[in-house]
Amino acid sequence: MTKKINDTTKSPQLELNTESKFGTIPNNIVGTAIDESKQPLKGQRFQPEFDDSKLMSGTVSNTSNRKPPVRTPAPAHLPPSMLHSVKHLPNSDERLILFTRHSLREPSNGKGFASYDLPLTPRGRVLAKSWGRWLGDNLPYSMDTHSIASPIWRCVDTAKLMQEGAGVSQPIVHQPLLVEPGSLVINAKQANEEFKKIGALNFINAFLQNVSSSTKPAKQGALDLLFLLYQCQPQPGHLSLAVSHDTLLAAFLGVMLQSKEITWDDWPKMMEGMFLWFDNKPFEEATANLIWRGENFQVSTQSLIVI
Repeated sequence: MTKKINDTTKSPQLELNTESKFGTIPNNIVGTAIDESKQPLKGQRFQPEFDDSKLMSGTVSNTSNRKPPVRTPAPAHLPPSMLHSVKHLPNSDERLILFTRHSLREPSNGKGFASYDLPLTPRGRVLAKSWGRWLGDNLPYSMDTHSIASPIWRCVDTAKLMQEGAGVSQPIVHQPLLVEPGSLVINAKQANEEFKKIGALNFINAFLQNVSSSTKPAKQGALDLLFLLYQCQPQPGHLSLAVSHDTLLAAFLGVMLQSKEITWDDWPKMMEGMFLWFDNKPFEEATANLIWRGENFQVSTQSLIVI
C-alpha cells in the first residue's frame, strides 16, 4: 500500500539486515566497482538501451578529502522538481539514497532507442558535477560514501562527476539490476523486440499492467530493485547515489505509486530522481519513504511481496 504524506518525519537509524527470506544478494546483483581506465561500453548504435553488449568491471580508488562547504547556486538545467524535493528531506541521521536518472546525454536516433554508447554531453557533465557540488554544500548529509550505477558509462560518469562536485572519491559499484531492462524482464531478447515494436512508454505500461510475457510481475520487478537499494544503503548521515535509466525509474515509480498507466508527463527527465530511505526494520517488514517531485510517499515492502 502506498501512503502519501504531508511531511517527512524522523526515522530511527537502520542497521543493515543482509539476511531475509529473500536471501543474501547474489554476486550478479552485488556487482563490481568500476575501472576508470576502461573505455566506454560499445553497444550497437540505434538500439534500445537494453541491448546485450558485454559489460565491463574493475576497481577504483576510494580515498579523498572532502572539500570545505561553500554555498553554491542551483545548477542550470537541473529539473526544478529536484529542488522542490530537497525541501522535504528528513533530518541528517537517515541512510539517504538518491535514485536518479543519468545526466544529459547525446541525442538518440530519433526513434526512442538510445544506444549503450551514447555519452554525456559537455553540458551534461557540467550539470552532474554542479548538482553534486550543490548537494555536498547545501545538505546536512555527507556524500563521502559508495555509490551504485548501471554499468553503462553515462551512468557511471554521472555518479563519478557528482562525487567530484561534492569533493569526494568513493567506489562506484556496477549493478546489473540498474541496467535496462534490469529488474523488469525474464526474457531480454523478447523484451528487446517488444520495446522496438511498441516504444518505451507502451512497454512500461504493459509491464505495469502485467500483460507482457517478457517481463516479471510488476510488483516482483519493483521488489527486486527495492531490495537492492535496501542492501546498498549508506551509513547514517550519508547520501549515496544510485544512477540508472529513464525506463527503469519510470517502471519503479509506477509500481511504488500504484499507477497502472503513466504518460510522458510522468516520465523522469535526465538528472531527475527520487530521494529514498527505509525505517529500522528487516526488509520484509520495512517501509520505504520516497520523495518524488516534491511529494512524500510511504510504501511497505509487504504490499509488494507476491505470494
